[in-house]
Amino acid sequence: MPYFRKLTVALGLILAPVLGQVATAASVAAVPVTATVTSTADTRDIVQEIINVVGLKPRFELRAADIDNAAAVVYNGKRYILYSERFLMAINNAVHTDWAGVSILAHEIGHHLNGHTLSRSGSNPGDELEADEFSGFVLRKMGASMAEAQAAINLLSEEENSRSHPGRSYRLAAISKGWRSANNQLLASANGPQPDQRAIEPMRTKPRMAQQQAPRTTSAAQTASLDSRMVLSKVVFSKAPREQFYLTSRLHLVHLTKDGPKVVGRLAKTGNPDYPYYFESDYIKTVFISDEGLLVNRQGQQVGHLS
Repeated sequence: MPYFRKLTVALGLILAPVLGQVATAASVAAVPVTATVTSTADTRDIVQEIINVVGLKPRFELRAADIDNAAAVVYNGKRYILYSERFLMAINNAVHTDWAGVSILAHEIGHHLNGHTLSRSGSNPGDELEADEFSGFVLRKMGASMAEAQAAINLLSEEENSRSHPGRSYRLAAISKGWRSANNQLLASANGPQPDQRAIEPMRTKPRMAQQQAPRTTSAAQTASLDSRMVLSKVVFSKAPREQFYLTSRLHLVHLTKDGPKVVGRLAKTGNPDYPYYFESDYIKTVFISDEGLLVNRQGQQVGHLS
C-alpha cells in the first residue's frame, strides 16, 4: 500500500526527543503555519482515510512544517496537524513498512479528537496512551497488522517513563488495546446478521396525518425491527440454546421474550486483552467474552459464544 513515496536513497532517521507531542500555542509560535506550505497528496489521502474510519469531519488543518517529527497543535485558535515529510519517509524506511507514518498521523489526530489540545498543559502520559490506543484502533480498521501498528512507537519511544510520555511497554500495550477493540468489532460485524440496507422513504404527508393512517405494529414486527437494524451479534448460552439473546448496536444484551424485547445487561470493558469485554447484568452471572467471541464464566468454563 503506497501511502508514502519511497526514497530511492535511504534517509538518515533523525529522532526527536519525544514523538506525538501535544503543543500549546505558546510553544509553536515560531512555527510558520501561516506560510504557504502544502502537504503531499499521499499524506492528505491518508488523513482522509483515517477520518473516514471514525466517521467524523476533520476540524483541523494538515500542514507540512519545519519540525522534528509531528505534533497536534493549536495556533491562533485554529487546530493543526504539523508534520515533517522527511521524518515520515525516514521512519517508513527505518521499520520497512508504510504503516509507520500512518500510525504517527493517526496518533496526532487522536490528540485532537480526544480533546487533548484544548488543554494548555502540554503532553502527559495519560493523553499519550489515549492517542496510542486511537492509533491502534484506526490502523486495524484500515487493515494493518498488530506489528505494523506498533512499529513506529516501538522504534521511537523511550524505554522508561518520563513526565510527558509513558514508557515503551505501556505505549505498545495501548496500541494493542485499540487494535484488539477494532478487531473485535470487525469480527462481531462479520459473524452477526447483516443489517437491512433499505432507507426510510421521505414522508410526503404531515406527521399527524401519517400517524392516523399508519397501521398498528405487532410484536412480531417489533422483533423483526430489532433483528434487522439493531443487532450486532446473536448471543448463544449453552444452557439455554433456544432462548433468543442479542447484542445490539447500543451494546445492550437483549432477551427476546413472549412479551417482547427485554434489556438484561450491557457490554463493558475489562482491560484484559484475552477477555476484553464482559456482560454487566443484574439478571445473569458475570460472563466474560474472549477475543474469539467465546463466553466464559468466572471459573474459566465456556458457557456460550457469539454468532
